Amino acid sequence: MRLHTTAAAALLATAGITNAVELNIDDEESVKQAAKTIAYGMVKYYSGNESGQVPGLLPQPYYWWEAGAMFGALIDYWYYTGDETWNDITSQAMLFQTGPEANYMPPNQTKSLGNDDQAFWGMAAMSAAEQKFPNPPDDQPQWLALAQAVFNSQALRWNNETCGGGLKWQIFTFNNGYNYKNSISNGAFFNLAARLGFYTKNETYLEWADTMFEWTRAIGLMDQNYLVYDGSDDNINCTNLNHYQWSYNAGVYLLGAAVMWNVTEDNPTRQAEWETHVRGIIKGASVFFKDSIMYEVACEPQMNCNTDQQSFKAYLSRWMAASTKFAPFVYDLVTPNLQASAQAAAQSCSGGDDGVTCGTRWTTGGWDNTWGVGQQMNALEVVQGMLIQKASGPVSNETGGISRGDPSAGTGGDSAPGTPTSQITTGDKAGAGILTAVILIGLLGGAWWMIA
Repeated sequence: MRLHTTAAAALLATAGITNAVELNIDDEESVKQAAKTIAYGMVKYYSGNESGQVPGLLPQPYYWWEAGAMFGALIDYWYYTGDETWNDITSQAMLFQTGPEANYMPPNQTKSLGNDDQAFWGMAAMSAAEQKFPNPPDDQPQWLALAQAVFNSQALRWNNETCGGGLKWQIFTFNNGYNYKNSISNGAFFNLAARLGFYTKNETYLEWADTMFEWTRAIGLMDQNYLVYDGSDDNINCTNLNHYQWSYNAGVYLLGAAVMWNVTEDNPTRQAEWETHVRGIIKGASVFFKDSIMYEVACEPQMNCNTDQQSFKAYLSRWMAASTKFAPFVYDLVTPNLQASAQAAAQSCSGGDDGVTCGTRWTTGGWDNTWGVGQQMNALEVVQGMLIQKASGPVSNETGGISRGDPSAGTGGDSAPGTPTSQITTGDKAGAGILTAVILIGLLGGAWWMIA
């Protein structure tokens, strides 16, 4: 993404007020008030609900996917606090951006639409179903059906031509990155498959989740120490990796694995395997904490995070907290770091002309003179996550779920896709055994677009 500074954002840079967001993590009302203050600062960047604007779109420099992520954060906000302030604009945006096939593929996003972009809107819809966010009108697509439509359309893109399977980053051949198979696209599919399996009790989703996780491990995107790397070029059959680590990759796999632990409770052997995976991912994610405070290790130290990367901590925070509801043993493993991060995030929200604008780095003890949707969303998710113990657990269609589904959504009227028929072979796995151990900036032209 390209950085553009709007006049409104520039005003926020005029420091001088250092109120900071007050936060007592042991006081429910304090957490709620802090979350509301931060959420208000985030929504100020959004004008899609105004006359003449497009619902669901953020202004430059924000890509479409980050708007979906932002509305996912507002769904979480309602879930944690019960405050309906932004429910109407959230529902409006979530429904306006569904596209003609009701699968979050609006035509005006074709030029930059990746599987991960589509998935962030689908995961927001899945959260709405799990958390019993108010249903859309009966004549509109429903949350569960929207999540199913995203899953189904992506399952049809499972690609066995290279790397033994997996999803490509980009959907369309003309987009830069079409030959890149990355962790966030495949991890989001795994995350969504597991959660749909939990909600619907349809084993096909869980089989897809198993297949995707096994593929990720076999190809080396997640290594033996549960470190999750960015991706690989399928032009070379994924035999070299881009070893950049981003916090949201660890988070997206963590939640999926926690859900899989939950749904395998009737199979102690499988559940024990998933517990090993969950614990391993959490241990691997320790790279994103410095003195217990979350930071984006690949770019924060050099202060060269691009606009997308400014929001990644939000998703690690979001999915770490959510994982505790599916796998209760996770709570003690992640809470100390999340609590320290929430307090540090609140301290970073002490800038701008309002005195409560949030910054990028939480490790500095105050505002770092940066601002934006990502910074607000990062702070919002980690702060409101302090309410996770008081929040109700995710529902399913057997435990009070109110969202209607459509198993064939997103398939153009055909039946929903089955699980892939081909298996990962020894040859496919061989690539993982010869992966280089250095960070690769270029893989046949490189993954330069990820950090430019």
